[in-house]
Amino acid sequence: MEGLRGQDLSYRNFLRTSVIYNPELELHIRGDYVLREENLQKIIELRHELHEYPELSGHETHTKRRLMDFIEANTDLAVVDCGKWFYASRYVEGTRAIAFRADMDALPIDEGISLPYASRNPGVSHKCGHDGHCAALCGFGLELPELERRRSVYLIFQHSEETGAGARECASLLRERNITEIYAFHNWSGFPENSIVVRAGLCQCASTGLTVKFTGKESHASEPEKGINPAHSVALLIFEAENLCGKFTARNLWYTVININLGDKNFGMSPADAEVSLTLRTEREQDMRDFAGMIRAKASEIAHEHGLAVSFSECDYFPETVSYSDCVHRVKTAAKTLGLNVIDMPEAIRASEDFGHYTKEIPGAIFYVGNGENYPAIHTKEYDFNDNILGTAADMFTGIYKRSLI
Repeated sequence: MEGLRGQDLSYRNFLRTSVIYNPELELHIRGDYVLREENLQKIIELRHELHEYPELSGHETHTKRRLMDFIEANTDLAVVDCGKWFYASRYVEGTRAIAFRADMDALPIDEGISLPYASRNPGVSHKCGHDGHCAALCGFGLELPELERRRSVYLIFQHSEETGAGARECASLLRERNITEIYAFHNWSGFPENSIVVRAGLCQCASTGLTVKFTGKESHASEPEKGINPAHSVALLIFEAENLCGKFTARNLWYTVININLGDKNFGMSPADAEVSLTLRTEREQDMRDFAGMIRAKASEIAHEHGLAVSFSECDYFPETVSYSDCVHRVKTAAKTLGLNVIDMPEAIRASEDFGHYTKEIPGAIFYVGNGENYPAIHTKEYDFNDNILGTAADMFTGIYKRSLI
């Protein structure tokens, strides 16, 4: 059956009403692995509503309230408001706890495409698919009452993933509630629709945003020699960042210049202030810290040589995301039980994901559900979460939970 299952409703109904023996796994595929049709329709509608009212990191007020209302109205889970985020849980005395996480925030990107549920908030849209992540976790919540009560379960609805700040706050719940493992998914384009993509070990790279500010001396544009214009220093720093990357061929280091601010369009003035912002990206946090330290040192050296003051700031810090082998095995087994195509990802994704904050605390795994090989990429105006994978993501959470009982 592997690779045959899709979102075709007749096939989903077949799974729900059948008991199929899978000799490779020596278990039965039972209908209670699969989201019921009425619940699938509920979460599709929920996903569209969330898409209409996207909110940026740290401002997910409506999104959080709508999700809390949905959980409270449709499940028997206990809902706990934690300020910027919340969790829903089913506590079973004397059992090990398992957690599943979804992120709520949107991006500062215009909608860009015509949708009946298009964003109503100008300049903000769900171009990473977090609306789908939340809807899928709600779908799992809808199925929980039908599942065996042999483990405590926590559904974490997290804020501020796009800035790397959310998981760092939410991770405190893991120790507070003695949670022993955690799972999440991300939708990903470039892989076959409804395939499950996994990788043990490093899954996504570490990154940070570094801003370097140079301060010189203003002068009239006709007498630049009387001032200290930082333009040349900015250019030198970018050139040196490239050189630093080239010196560490044994380690993967990347940088991206994402913004430069230098003066105004005033042809009579030579500016005094300049900022250059870079995203630094490495496979490991320690390498990222070392890389940032080298950029800072080089900027200080350049500033000293040119008579400039220099200062630094960092934001959007992400650790590397690592998946534990045992947890990845559980993901794979759940996927195969559902007849899904499993793909071993050959190398880590460069893009960062703050789920790494959780797996620094306890074992866990993130998996990826394929949007389609030619599906628009996340973080582009052409993208919208693929509703065809929504049921698959919810089914995977159910399957992982059921496999954790064995």
